[in-house]
Amino acid sequence: MGSILHITNGDSFTDRLKNLPIKGDIITWNEMLCEGPTLNNVGSETFWKTRFDFLSKNYKVTKAKFIDRTLKEYRSLCNHKQEDKIVLWFDYDLFCQINMLAVVSWLKMHRRYAEISIVCTGKVEGKTKLHSLTELADDQLLAHYEERIFLRQDDIEYADYIWQLYCSDNPIRLENLTDFSKYRFPYLEQAIDLHLKRFPSIKNGLNAVENNLLQVASTKKPKTKDELLRELLVANNNYGFGDIQYQKIITSLKPLFGSFNPVKLTKKGKEILDQQTSYYSCIQDNDVYLGGALKYNFLYNTATDRILKL
Repeated sequence: MGSILHITNGDSFTDRLKNLPIKGDIITWNEMLCEGPTLNNVGSETFWKTRFDFLSKNYKVTKAKFIDRTLKEYRSLCNHKQEDKIVLWFDYDLFCQINMLAVVSWLKMHRRYAEISIVCTGKVEGKTKLHSLTELADDQLLAHYEERIFLRQDDIEYADYIWQLYCSDNPIRLENLTDFSKYRFPYLEQAIDLHLKRFPSIKNGLNAVENNLLQVASTKKPKTKDELLRELLVANNNYGFGDIQYQKIITSLKPLFGSFNPVKLTKKGKEILDQQTSYYSCIQDNDVYLGGALKYNFLYNTATDRILKL
């Protein structure tokens, strides 16, 4: 029996895992690589500098916090060289799947001979809704652990390949992937599909997440911004976003809101939602990255589900 290292998708799940009768050391991967610029050489100095610059500018993350939450854990991962079995605990949503790709890419480079497995939540027996790790009872988590997916070398190569594509400046190559079913990542195809829908649609210049946000604001008529946030978190959250991501999206769409108490769209906001006009004239920040690609350099055609380069 070799020693085991667990890599988890966040602090709250790490706390759960510590209380389960499962052996091994635990490292938390505290990042949100689904947002902002990413570089393919995970863990390099330029990689972390790029990430810190983004998180500090967009989420006011201080250097101390970044070092304490993210870099400390990463350094701990670098120092764990003895374990020959590595277990990844990542959810089905976009947020987790992109982080998982980066971790597998790093492991391919730095832990070449380790046995890598994934505890894959999502489907739970008898339930149609997908479930995250933190939503499962202890016995369900243990069952998932027993049934974890062991990655073959070609699965690892494939995850690394998709990570390289995600970090490239053109998402069209991701769109052309058709062979997901050959590999052992049951939720990756859905995640990549959701990622592509984050590029602005031809019809109104807003992406799927932004359109959904305006739709919720318009139909649910929340009385406050907090109520709007709650509605968004309850809605189909295959993106895995939390309060802070939605808060940032709401802020970026501020010109389309007349008030937040109660939540009301402006005339222009309604017209954009109804696809009578486009958001392009409102764009204030063109320097928005999704992986390696600039968000506003591409358009998503919802009629054909294809990406176009501007």
